[in-house]
Amino acid sequence: MSINIFEGVVLMTAKDANRVFDPETAVAPIGLIAMESAQELGNKIDRYLTEWTNNSGVSEDTFLIEAQCPRFASGDGKGLIKSTVRGFDLFILVDVGNYNCKYTMFDKENSMSPDDHFQDLKRIIQAASGKAHRITVIMPNLYGARQHRRSYRESLDCAVALQELERMGVTNIICFDAHDSRVQNAIPLMGFDNVIPSYQVLKTMIRKIEDFDVSKEKFMIISPDEGALHRNMYYASVLGVDLGMFYKRRDYSVIVNGRNPIIAHEYLGSSVEGKDVFIADDVISSGESMLDIVYTLKKRNANRIFAYATYAIFTNGLDNFDRAVEDGVIDGVLGTNLTYVSDELRKRQWFYEVDVSKYIAYFIASINHDVSTNDIIDPNEKIRQLLQRYGQTT
Repeated sequence: MSINIFEGVVLMTAKDANRVFDPETAVAPIGLIAMESAQELGNKIDRYLTEWTNNSGVSEDTFLIEAQCPRFASGDGKGLIKSTVRGFDLFILVDVGNYNCKYTMFDKENSMSPDDHFQDLKRIIQAASGKAHRITVIMPNLYGARQHRRSYRESLDCAVALQELERMGVTNIICFDAHDSRVQNAIPLMGFDNVIPSYQVLKTMIRKIEDFDVSKEKFMIISPDEGALHRNMYYASVLGVDLGMFYKRRDYSVIVNGRNPIIAHEYLGSSVEGKDVFIADDVISSGESMLDIVYTLKKRNANRIFAYATYAIFTNGLDNFDRAVEDGVIDGVLGTNLTYVSDELRKRQWFYEVDVSKYIAYFIASINHDVSTNDIIDPNEKIRQLLQRYGQTT
């Protein structure tokens, strides 16, 4: 007998699947702490975990453990865990990019920065007082990840932060679509999983976009720059379609807002004329670079254009994308719920939210039973069966 998960795709042997869904064989009881920044995502993950546990015959209301990081009026904070974590396999979920979290300091309201979220994470780890069986930090958007290499006399925040978590006793780090996964070289003896939710993205597109056709004659993948080439190359390979690429021509003589300004986007690849185009990146920040590419592709007579970013944060607001949609230049933007999604963005008809909560729940269940996560990380078979199920061919 086998257990089918991920919508009909067999990921594990019967023995391993039964272990994952059998609380009696767990390494330790699961404890899930969803920081204030990630409570919505944490509740979704908890619902999957409790459902699977109850289906196994063990009654469990929730795996969530209440924790808080209150602040004094001066801005000083502390971590507080409201129930025991002794002996627990503790998973701490944090979204360092959630700017909607606020605190009061000297009677003024402040939005929490990534620095604040990371400091609160360390406070909760301290509050556990070393009593947990082990600690896994689920930090989808790695703290400081955009500063991943040193070009001048610069700090390396992400590398130092990872080393700090290792010294505090964290056993594993789970992140999604790291800006540069080589930051794990800073912690070579610590567990580090960098996950790309490719299957979830394609599933969302197939289900929600009308007349979606991934045949080579009608569909094409475009990488927005050389840094995103590896993720776009994967989509092109599993779908069996052509791949194009832009490279950014920069002015290296000046620095504006911490980076060398882009002079032009140069395109390399076959014709996009008449084809639907998919562009994948890790972050849509201001969106200026993505829109430049979209307008360039439209001038080359691309048909529909869909952009995806694991973290669609829109730091400059949504107006430019609204205009691009109204002008018929871009047809949709996909982003995950791995970071805060504003109500305004969710109301946009052109935005498609990719839910990754079930994916994270499988990771937690697998790690909690010391089951290999290889089949969960590798989505090749799941994508193949997804395309077959919806009549798509590669």
